[in-house]
Amino acid sequence: QVQLVESGGGSVQAGGSLRLSCAASIYTSSFTCMGWFRQAPGKEREGVATIYSGGSTNYGDSVKGRFTISRDNAKKTLYLQMNSLKPEDTAMYYCAADRAGVGVCRSRPPYEYNYRGQGTQVTVSS
Repeated sequence: QVQLVESGGGSVQAGGSLRLSCAASIYTSSFTCMGWFRQAPGKEREGVATIYSGGSTNYGDSVKGRFTISRDNAKKTLYLQMNSLKPEDTAMYYCAADRAGVGVCRSRPPYEYNYRGQGTQVTVSS
């Protein structure tokens, strides 16, 4: 059974940084795509970042230039480095992954991937 467990969330002031981690129960090289999405209270889920098996990445417009997604297949871990955090980044952040084909992966936002973690809270104060 595939499990994804996020960690690294917390409270930080605006302008600060956090690094989220997502530990997978299987080698991350098994996934065609992995990503992060977030959801703030009263708001819709938002895709934050995605990384594909070939290494290419994709980011939501609101985080481009501030967030970086990466993965360490040997450690079975996905990361999200978040810099220059803003209060509007406050949300529950979730890790997600899928083993579908590349075309299917690219057609879906991370919150529609087959495997999802339980989330880690990020709070940014002004």
